[in-house]
This record gives sequence, C-alpha cells and structure tokens, in this order.
Amino acid sequence: MKNASPLVITISRQLGSGGACIGQELAKRLNIFYADREIIDRAAQRFSMLEKDLASRDEKKLSFWQSFIRTHAAAPDTYVKPQMLPPSDYELFNTESDIILRIARERPAVIIGRCGAHVLRGHPNCVSIFLHADRPFRRDRVMRLYNETEEAAGKIIDRNDKERALYHRTVTGQEWSDARRYHLSLATDKIGLDRCVEFILSYLALKA
Repeated sequence: MKNASPLVITISRQLGSGGACIGQELAKRLNIFYADREIIDRAAQRFSMLEKDLASRDEKKLSFWQSFIRTHAAAPDTYVKPQMLPPSDYELFNTESDIILRIARERPAVIIGRCGAHVLRGHPNCVSIFLHADRPFRRDRVMRLYNETEEAAGKIIDRNDKERALYHRTVTGQEWSDARRYHLSLATDKIGLDRCVEFILSYLALKA
C-alpha cells in the first residue's frame, strides 16, 4: 500500500550551492508547495515582528548583545518592551518547527533549510537532501547573485557556514553538514543544478 502521508522534500544547503534554484524547480516539476520565505513570514506573525527583522536571524544563533538584552530585560534598572525582545534560539526553532510540521501534514512540499531534515526525521514520506559545492563555485554564485566583490563573497560564505553550523548544533545537537543525516548529499558544482534536479526526480521515482 502506498504511503498516505504527503511527500515532503527538505533541502539543507551551503550558501551559493544553488539550493533555492533546485528547490524551486523541484516544486515546479512536481507541482507542489515551495516553503522558504513562507516559514519566516508565519514565524514573524507569531512573534509580532517584521519579516525583515526575523529574516536576519535565519539559521543563526542570537548575537552576544541580543542574548544580553534578553537576559537583562527584567533587571530593576532596565526595561525592554516584550515585543522588542528577539526570540531565543529555541523559541525560534520551536516556532519554525511547528510551522514546518503543519505544512508537512497539510500538503506535499519542498522545504528549504531551517533544520527541516531534523524536524521531519520521523515523517514517513520525507526525503532529505544536502547540497554542497566547492568554495570557488559558491563564491562566484554569491558574487553574481548579490553583486559582491570576490573578497566580500568569500567572507559572506565563511560567516554563513560558521553561523549555520553553530545554530544547527545548538538546537539539534547534530552536525549540519554530516552527510549521514540525509537521504542524498549532492555536489552541485560537480553534477550541475539541472542534473541535480533530474537526479532527485529519478530517486523519487525509484523510491515510490
């Protein structure tokens, strides 16, 4: 008997590896929901925050000063309005996890980032994918997509890798880039973005 649960594809990705492009094309080819900014939008509504403010926390730990503000907000000589307090790492993770689980129950979807593979590890019809690429490939994509210099693009990649790995380790206790956590781990620079899409579709057909 075929699985009655909706198909959900989670894509974890290194910055510049083409995760959004591949995810969008998969959603288009499969005619299913694409969940990326939608998750941030819903989480921002729950925290009564602007989407752009919460987006700056995307898979990143609270900074030292943000944590300091949360810790000392109730001190006698300090007052910070509750709506001004940034959500803690676990508040953000739990809220986004709830949104991801709700989406996975309601419809087939491609879910980008936000520890989706961990959140849906018990989902009976989830396929988890990790996309990675060599640094020059990623740097060139970041330079082109964000109009950055080579030096700036390299720094952005390094910072993003560090922050994303630390956030995942903090909230899941696991290593974000550990290929053993995923059904598929694909080198997008070696395979190519279009062929990655075809490879994933072939895997889904074999798995069905």
